[in-house]
Amino acid sequence: MKNSGIIVGLDIGTTKIAVIVGRKNEHGKIEILGYGKVPSIGVKRGVVANIENTVQSIKEAVAEASVKSGVDIKYINVGIAGQHIKSLQHRGSMIRDDKEIEISQEDVDKLCNSMYNLNMNPGEEILDVIPQEFSIDGEHGIRQPKGMNGSSLNANFHIIIGQTAAAKNIYKCVRKAGLEVVELILEPIASAEAVLSEEEKEAGVVLVDIGGGTSDIAIFHEGIIRHTSVIPLGGDIITEDVKEGCSIIKKHAEELKMKFGSALARENRDEEIVAIPGLRGRTPKEISLKNLASIIQARMEEIIEHIYYEIKNSGYEKKLIGGIVLTGGGALLKHVAQLSEFLTGLDTRIGYPNEHLASDVPTEMASPMYATGIGLVIEGVGRYEKERAKFKVEEPVEVEASVMTGTKTRKVKEKKVKDVTRQGKRFPDIFLAKIKAIFEEDDVE
Repeated sequence: MKNSGIIVGLDIGTTKIAVIVGRKNEHGKIEILGYGKVPSIGVKRGVVANIENTVQSIKEAVAEASVKSGVDIKYINVGIAGQHIKSLQHRGSMIRDDKEIEISQEDVDKLCNSMYNLNMNPGEEILDVIPQEFSIDGEHGIRQPKGMNGSSLNANFHIIIGQTAAAKNIYKCVRKAGLEVVELILEPIASAEAVLSEEEKEAGVVLVDIGGGTSDIAIFHEGIIRHTSVIPLGGDIITEDVKEGCSIIKKHAEELKMKFGSALARENRDEEIVAIPGLRGRTPKEISLKNLASIIQARMEEIIEHIYYEIKNSGYEKKLIGGIVLTGGGALLKHVAQLSEFLTGLDTRIGYPNEHLASDVPTEMASPMYATGIGLVIEGVGRYEKERAKFKVEEPVEVEASVMTGTKTRKVKEKKVKDVTRQGKRFPDIFLAKIKAIFEEDDVE
């Protein structure tokens, strides 16, 4: 990429693979330069099940996004999800050599990076380490320790764990598609960046991204992520229920769910009927919308009950002033917010990613369906800017300037900032470096 400010997000979903190209404008909003979307035929429940099919879908989506945006796509931020994702809380500490020297970003990074050395079960790796709050010499509740003094630096961390094989397969697919992974980002965190406000995160809120194969959960309180989880149920299983319950093919079941489906059976009347085209030589099939809604409601109640269990398990059930925010393709189902409120007792709204988008983006992109992809761009922009600032250095450059000592000019030295980050790509994190090393070892073998 010629423009290092351009970020690309790749959402490898169960039903679709979406590539979104964007950048932050001068107003702090995300401009969508182009996007590509193709059906996903190699992914099951958020995990790559067929390498070749997934690679082909990625190539098609990237090609479409590249044509629309005019950007030569090489580096991407990829979302990761799946039932194998889990999280835990851990406390880390370090003793500093000199308490008189201010705490630097390097100290904070050193403490964060030490969390990657925790012992995991075989086949598991730490995907991400998110600092929640710090304490210095016993003083708790510090959000930003940089610039402070102290001999001991401690922090609470939210650690996200996943299967090495699942992450490795994602990396393999991206590499075979001729691309490089800049960041592996947990999808519920990306979705949260797209649809949640800072006020909601501070008040306490649950983000639920209902996708095709999984429902991803992220719980925030006091502006800090407290709990993440992935439920292996999504919109696809609802479609399967409609297919079996109405004895129709999957294509018609999906269309029926999207156009006429409802999560509340009581919102439909008995006399409302829709006709589905019959198979060759057969008469059309009539289906009651109330019966359709009953099928959908039964499965949706199960999904919401799983979500509510995770909320109670997190310990933050009574601290969620912001309630629940539903996003993803499953959030487009009619009356799903009302059903959620009825089952959980928590205020529920549908989350749209348009708050962070520039005004001239395509209308289609403001759909909850694209929350993860847009969130990957937003999160990628934030991480890129943070990393870019970390690797900026100042170097003296001689320039000619006019001085007030007459009409003569003389050379003076001025400080000029030089960016030493790689264009369009941040330095790889520890986990990604491990995945690359494992992948390269396999190539050698």
